[in-house]
Amino acid sequence: MALRKEEGADLRKQYPLYVEIGLVLSLTLLIVAFRADFSNESSFQVQMEEQETVDMKQIQQTQQEKEPPPPPKPPVPQEVPNNEVIENETDFDASLDMDERLDTSQGPPDDGEEEEEEEQEIFMVVENQPELVGGMRALQQSVEYPEFAKKAGIEGRVIVQFVVDEQGNVKNPKVTRGVHKLLNEEAVKAVKEQSFKPGKQRGQAVKVQMSLPVTFRLQ
Repeated sequence: MALRKEEGADLRKQYPLYVEIGLVLSLTLLIVAFRADFSNESSFQVQMEEQETVDMKQIQQTQQEKEPPPPPKPPVPQEVPNNEVIENETDFDASLDMDERLDTSQGPPDDGEEEEEEEQEIFMVVENQPELVGGMRALQQSVEYPEFAKKAGIEGRVIVQFVVDEQGNVKNPKVTRGVHKLLNEEAVKAVKEQSFKPGKQRGQAVKVQMSLPVTFRLQ
C-alpha cells in the first residue's frame, strides 16, 4: 500500500516563497552595510613611497684657458747724484763765420784714383799651358843640395805650387808637400829662378796656377 505525503510536507510548493524571503534579507543586509559608518574603525592604509627622480642635465665641456705669461719686471731704477756735473769736452769753434762761403772748387777725388787695379783671374787649366824654358833639366840643374842635408842623408821630393803671370814670371811659390825645411827652402829658391812661356786662353796671355816637383837624391 503506497504512502501519501501530507500537504504540509510538500516543500516544493513553498520554495518560491523561501527564495523571495532570502532575496529580501540579502538586499536589506547590503543596504545596511553600505549605510554603516566605519569612520571610527582603524583603516588599513598603504602608503606608497615616492620614487626619487634624477634630473639629468647636459654638462658643457669647458676648455682650460692658458694663463698669459707674467709681464716682465721693470728695470731697477738707478740713483744718479744730483750734484754730478757732466763735463762737455766738445770744443766748438766760436770764430766760425756763418757768412763765409764754403770752398766747393775742390770736388771729390776721381773714382779712378781710389779704385785699385782689379786682380786678374787665375786659371787652373787653359788652352795653352805655360812651358818651362829649358824643361825640368834646367830646374834640377839650378838646385843646390844643402850640405847639412847631404851629411844627414836627407833626400826626397818637394812639390812647389806657384803662379805664372802674363810675362812668364813665377809668383807666390809655396810648398804643398815638403821633406825637410832646408830642402823646402832650396826648392822654392830654384823655382823662383825659372822662366816660363806664359799660358794663353783664347789667344791672350793669362795667369795660370801650376805645380812642379823638385827632387833631392843622393848619389
